[in-house]
Amino acid sequence: MPKNVDPESGTPEAVAVPLEVALPETVAKKKFVRRSTPERSQSTRLIVQSLFIALNLFLAAQFYFFVRFFETFGTGPHVSRPSGVDGWLPIAGLMNLRYFVGTGHIPTIHPAAMVLFLIFVAMSLILKRAFCSWLCPIGTLSEYLWKAGRKLLGRNLVLPRWIDIPLRSIKYLLMAFFVVIIGNMTAAALQDFIGGPFGILADVKMLHFFLRMGSTALVVVAVLALLSMLIKNFWCRYACPYGAVMSLASLASPFKIRRDEESCISCGKCSKACPQNLPVDRLIQVRSAECTACMECVASCNTENALQFALPPRASTPIATRWAARRLQPLAAAIILAALFFGGVGLARVTNHWKTDVSDDVYKDLIPHIDEETHPNF
Repeated sequence: MPKNVDPESGTPEAVAVPLEVALPETVAKKKFVRRSTPERSQSTRLIVQSLFIALNLFLAAQFYFFVRFFETFGTGPHVSRPSGVDGWLPIAGLMNLRYFVGTGHIPTIHPAAMVLFLIFVAMSLILKRAFCSWLCPIGTLSEYLWKAGRKLLGRNLVLPRWIDIPLRSIKYLLMAFFVVIIGNMTAAALQDFIGGPFGILADVKMLHFFLRMGSTALVVVAVLALLSMLIKNFWCRYACPYGAVMSLASLASPFKIRRDEESCISCGKCSKACPQNLPVDRLIQVRSAECTACMECVASCNTENALQFALPPRASTPIATRWAARRLQPLAAAIILAALFFGGVGLARVTNHWKTDVSDDVYKDLIPHIDEETHPNF
């Protein structure tokens, strides 16, 4: 009788087969195809960051000399007030926007604050939170603080989700606070605030905050700097209400970080590179409002067509053509940001909605007595 046959029933007996023989590998390892074109997102972004920092330093210097002229009663050099400093007045920008929505008129005090606010929101609507990672000086400073911390300490801290998620809500709560307060102000109250001495001198008070920082403010800034070295983008991730606005606007962006499952070799480098600790290697597209379009994940990926900042791919097409004309190159992203910025500023200049309509005589009367101007109560 043949082996492995039951002598009573005549049916073959089950044969135990070793597991490693019975279950061969069913998922073949994907072939690595190296990226054929050089990846320049980080070098391009660094150039844009540096240029915007230089622009802000130039505006800061010009504004400093403008204020000093009136503080010294006209003994220093006289320069015109740079309207670009209004970009550091997001609350004034929000107030002006609320006034414009309610009345149809753009205030003549700090109009550039509203213009720049809308430009930055438009950037987020198109290119995720690219403003935060490509242009914002605070975002740039925060980025290089955590990179310095990683270099000094060997790593950055990653908070557990049960702490991280509640902390992330802080910036949205701060945003909601300002939106509710300003949203409930009447047009007359907004006009009185914006056109009053405190509103006119908001930019000068902002300058004095940085130049005459008290001990409490210094301690707060030092603590934030230390936390930013330990935790990636601490301020931007947890406390920036401006970033909260950009986060919500970015949800409508057609461009997103997109992963091609067919090309991806699942190495996990993209997730390790993401400053926002997003699980990029497990997502087809990154919808998260925390994504700042910094493209560090894309820069870390050496696999052809595996990861890109792009529009949705063409359906049912070969990999070679799936992402053709869908992927946004870093230079193109920089050009779009520049077009929105200079185009918006240019339009505001042409329509006379850029410069603050305050005469030098008013500044001459107000700036020497700035410490006497307190926040008005409503």
